[in-house]
Amino acid sequence: MNLSKLEMVFNPDDISGQIHIIGCGSVGSTVAELLARYGLKNFTLWDMDEVESKNIVNQMFFANNIEAPKVEAVRDIICAINPDAKDDIVLKPNGWQGEMIRGYVFLAVDNIEIRKQFMEANKYNPNIKGVFDVRTGFHDAQCWAADWSKEKDRENLWNSMNFSHEDAQAGTPVSACGIVQGLAPTVRFVCCLAVTNFINFATNIAPLKKMIVANPYTFNVTAA
Repeated sequence: MNLSKLEMVFNPDDISGQIHIIGCGSVGSTVAELLARYGLKNFTLWDMDEVESKNIVNQMFFANNIEAPKVEAVRDIICAINPDAKDDIVLKPNGWQGEMIRGYVFLAVDNIEIRKQFMEANKYNPNIKGVFDVRTGFHDAQCWAADWSKEKDRENLWNSMNFSHEDAQAGTPVSACGIVQGLAPTVRFVCCLAVTNFINFATNIAPLKKMIVANPYTFNVTAA
C-alpha cells in the first residue's frame, strides 16, 4: 500500500497489537475503512449478522455485499483498500461471546447490554491497551474512550453505561415500519473523531479524549 501521503505524520508500524472491532455495522464498518486507509492491517472483526439492503444507507457496504456476512464484507472492504491486509484479518462470525481480548477495542454493537458484558469480562484484563466505545443517535453521537491501564478511565466508561437497552431504544427514532433510523453523516462524523482519538492515543501524539459528543448537523463537537 502506497502510504506516501502519510509518511510525514504517521507510520502504521508505530501501532502494535490487534485492533478488535466488535460490531461491524454502521460504526464498525466505517472505523475499519478509515483505519485501513492508515495502512493498519491487524484486525479482528466480530459480528454475527449479514448485510441487509437497508444497511446500504448508513453503512460502508455496497449492493453486492447484500446477504454476505458482515465480517466478510468488512474484510473485503479493507482488502480492497489494502490487499496486504488479507492474511492479517481474523473473522469472528459468531460475534463476541465473552472472550478475553488483547490489544485495542472498538465497541460498535447496537446493544448496551453487550457493552456491559464486555466490561464485566475484561475490566481487569491487562492485555487491553485502550477501548473506544462509539454510540450513534440520529443527529448526534458519542465516543467514550478509556486507557485500560487506568482504573479511573475504566470506571468512567462503566459509569457512562448507566442505562438499559430499552432506555436507548426509547430515544431512537423508529419508522412506522419499525426500522431504526440512521444517517451516514452522523456515523462518519463521529467515526472520524473516534479514529483520530485512537491514533493520537496509540502513537502518543496527544492525550486521550475520554468523551466526545458530536452533532454534524449543528456543527458542534465537545471533547474532554
